[in-house]
Amino acid sequence: MGDGSVNLPPGFHFCPTDEELVLHFLFRKASLLPCYPDIIPDLDLCKALTSGNQYYFFSKVTENRSTKNGYWKELGIDEPIKQVGIKKYLVFYIGEAPSGVETDWMMQEFHLCNNDVRGALFNRRGKRKLDCSKWILCQVYERNGNFAQWFCNSDDEDNGTELSSPDQMFLSTIDDDELDDKSLPKQF
Repeated sequence: MGDGSVNLPPGFHFCPTDEELVLHFLFRKASLLPCYPDIIPDLDLCKALTSGNQYYFFSKVTENRSTKNGYWKELGIDEPIKQVGIKKYLVFYIGEAPSGVETDWMMQEFHLCNNDVRGALFNRRGKRKLDCSKWILCQVYERNGNFAQWFCNSDDEDNGTELSSPDQMFLSTIDDDELDDKSLPKQF
């Protein structure tokens, strides 16, 4: 999944909200459902950091977030995402813990919540089992000095009833017959 070669129309940028990342991408990945567009790749977290300023990728959950050149350290800020997931903040350090040197590289890990509502959804469907502990979705970026801006990017005012422009565009290209209960995740 996610070879990264999807071409979006000019003017469209991949800038999903936290809820969109969890519900439209991570939920579908953990449910073994296809995701369109197939834009987020699977990467090994310990080998994923290269150059550039922002990345999204799926990774297996791991306690040890060490790489060849350093490690990711949790900041201790776990932010709930409208009861569908949790977002964890990490910063990258060069060297070995605990004496590494902090860098400007940040990572947000998106985890699915393991709750009764989601379990009931999959028991009714009877086909797929959701393993909330197996996959995470990661956003890696280089911060630009203003540390507070990354923690003030909240979606608290969004009540979940509006679609983003990419979602509206995507849904407008699909026949209604393709949108059945078996292919789309439910809103919880």
